[in-house]
Amino acid sequence: MTPHIVTIHDSATGASAEILVSQGFNCFRFTAAPAGQPVEVLYAPADFATGQSRPSRGGIPLLFPFPGRIPGTTFTWEGKQYALEPGDAFGNAIHGFAMWRPWRVTEHEGHRVVGQFHAWRDDPSLKARWPADFRLTASYTLAGNTLLAEYFIENPCDIPLPCGFGTHPYFRVPLGGPKADDCLVRLPVTARWELKDMLPTGRRLDLPNAAAFQAGQRFADLQLDDALSGLQFANNGWCSSSIHDPASGRTMTQRFDDPFRECVVYTPPHREAVCIEPLTCVPSCFKLTARGIDAGLRIIPPGGSFTAPVEIGVT
Repeated sequence: MTPHIVTIHDSATGASAEILVSQGFNCFRFTAAPAGQPVEVLYAPADFATGQSRPSRGGIPLLFPFPGRIPGTTFTWEGKQYALEPGDAFGNAIHGFAMWRPWRVTEHEGHRVVGQFHAWRDDPSLKARWPADFRLTASYTLAGNTLLAEYFIENPCDIPLPCGFGTHPYFRVPLGGPKADDCLVRLPVTARWELKDMLPTGRRLDLPNAAAFQAGQRFADLQLDDALSGLQFANNGWCSSSIHDPASGRTMTQRFDDPFRECVVYTPPHREAVCIEPLTCVPSCFKLTARGIDAGLRIIPPGGSFTAPVEIGVT
């Protein structure tokens, strides 16, 4: 399949973004231009634009109808079992269906693009893979050096839709300076979920070093693949995480609204990026919910929907 890529521009600043429509509507490149100087905000492997790379390895993969892992390769809902695909080293299903599949562009102008994936229309095989139909619409708009994203999740079906949503952005380090190690990563979190074999056990623990996470830690001191919680939202309703490069003076800030309640943070082994992943639920939320644990599972009624906005800006 020939890759389908759409580019958007901000004419005032020269900022641009590229979206790989044919593989999950993944925004794999965002070039901001603060003070007229271009800086690459997102990391993706060199071959990502070919569509041959695993979609979870770069850009902004969109995770739906479940973010993170589901234990094993089967999912049971209301007594019916659904077959999933193994996707991690432990043999678990991971990150849903939407990031793997071609989307459709529904709107495109110079600074804005909108894409949509409608499960039962765009991939009828998913009728046997998930309890209900779903429609995911994503918009990307450039406003100066800020990438505005809005994710609209709908249940077009006549039965309830169990789900969770997340994004998996790879933020490049450094941001124009010579060393990633000195970049400061700020995460407004106060707790973490205990993990065993990368799956939450159900125990939510206070972070003893929460103040350090909130103040900012050197990238050199971070080695994370953690499900963090206890997000701190400002009075305006937004939760903000950031990466500051002291050498270049640039700061990348990611803000997200309260549909998101958890945050997975991952530092890939190549050490060229840090993933700060807002999620509406905890990974493995279905199993945890069945045990009576509040894990953020959403059950969207027939005809229901919700919106999850994210803003990524560079100053």
